[in-house]
Amino acid sequence: MARDSQAALVALNRFGFGARGGASGDLINAASDPRGFVKAELARPNAVLLESPGLQSTPQLGQAVFAYQDQAKQAREAAAKAGAPAEAPSQAPVDQKPGPRRNLSLNALATEIAGQMAESKPTENKPIDNKPADNMAKPDSMQPNAAAPAAAKPAPQPLNVIQKTFRAEALARLQRATLVECGFTERLVVFWSNHFCISASKGELARIWAGAFEREAIRPHVLGRFADMLKAVEQHPAMLFFLDNQQSLGPDSRAGQNRKRGLNENLAREIMELHTLGVGGGYTQDDVTSLARIITGWTFAGRQGQLGVPGSFVFNVNAHQPGPQMLLGRTYEPTGLAQGEAALADIARHSSTANFIATKFVRHFVADDPPPALVARLRDVFIKTDGDLKALATALVDSDEAWKAPLTKMRSPYDFLVASGRLLARVPEDPGAYLNNLNLLGQPLWSPAGPNGFADTSAAWAAPEGIKLRLDIAAQMGARLGPNIDPLDLLEFAAADAASIETRRTIERAESRQQALALLLMSPEMQRR
Repeated sequence: MARDSQAALVALNRFGFGARGGASGDLINAASDPRGFVKAELARPNAVLLESPGLQSTPQLGQAVFAYQDQAKQAREAAAKAGAPAEAPSQAPVDQKPGPRRNLSLNALATEIAGQMAESKPTENKPIDNKPADNMAKPDSMQPNAAAPAAAKPAPQPLNVIQKTFRAEALARLQRATLVECGFTERLVVFWSNHFCISASKGELARIWAGAFEREAIRPHVLGRFADMLKAVEQHPAMLFFLDNQQSLGPDSRAGQNRKRGLNENLAREIMELHTLGVGGGYTQDDVTSLARIITGWTFAGRQGQLGVPGSFVFNVNAHQPGPQMLLGRTYEPTGLAQGEAALADIARHSSTANFIATKFVRHFVADDPPPALVARLRDVFIKTDGDLKALATALVDSDEAWKAPLTKMRSPYDFLVASGRLLARVPEDPGAYLNNLNLLGQPLWSPAGPNGFADTSAAWAAPEGIKLRLDIAAQMGARLGPNIDPLDLLEFAAADAASIETRRTIERAESRQQALALLLMSPEMQRR
């Protein structure tokens, strides 16, 4: 069978995270049967699951947070009685690594990928507005011969349980993305995790639960049914906490009558606007209110465990709005928890949901302006298969549009960093540098600014400042790794004869290997998908 390097590049870049370097032979394997190479991962549904020693369940993590918070409270109270400052557990940002971290250096990623972690490491702290902090080093201070700070460094603060958990979850995800053969199923995980996003910046529970949410509510259903994923997501404690449904009380419920609090429509609104029907999907504000009433009582057990195991999903009948509810023209009888589950099942099968999901799916994988014919076919597949997501992914790979569309979409920061690590054949042993650079590039892990997730168009990531920061990172990788790597050899791994003449000539004309490697990482073959 003839080898098609261009189709292989599409297979690896459009559907996956790019070719791995070393002895992987990914491009050669994909060139023989590009579509079969991509679809092979769909035949291994259990491979989507992520199980790693030390990763705990949501209830276990919830109990760990409650215990940590109790310990902090006791420390504050003891200090107040003694008239001294409280020696509470570390409150540093969860993605911060032990030790002082000043001057976020762009060579951190190169150091990480090379496996040559320096003794003194830059800060992973990140302002909430995702802009580099004032004390972050500028590119000219990031050279290998830059002078080290003369000031004495304070003793490292130990990581608390929230920090340790977030870093462990991040590392497991990054390692999987780096090691997997094609990466199509991991790209599907990233897509659905962003579609049903929470934000780790919401608070301690959201941060410690961010990775577990993806492992428990997203991964098991990536190749299953959309309705099952929808139910798992909306009943997961992380989503309930993120959108405040534990605060929502039916006005006529026992709890609603006893407390001065009523409905919170956050979760109901986002279910309809962002998770299923989409804007213009045929629902009204009355429907939002009705759904909010239907899902009152969907909450998680608190630290006292009065409703169930602390940190687990529970249905609190005392908070549930009694009576039938009208939603999207249909009446749902008062069947408690089943009332909400029936409503979600019907919304999952709605034609507007099929259209919204198909459009978003094609936009992510093919083009910012989704081809209407392809959207229509995927919408029909979604409807005919009752939301079978494996069938949806298969139909995408089988479509001619997905292979003929030019590779013009800009890789997100996460895709760029993972693709670079794969090509350099380095498996991360610590997530710190990746977390640093994701913050710097405006895509902090599991922490979008709002419930609509990170943008999925090229314009969102192609701003001049963002490109400059990518160039800084690529330059630092080149400075660290260039002397020991032949960039032209890497180009063969990444694209072979599918590489453009311009890219090949640019690398050949570079003044040094270091510069050539940086240019390779910034080439269209590495930046576009």
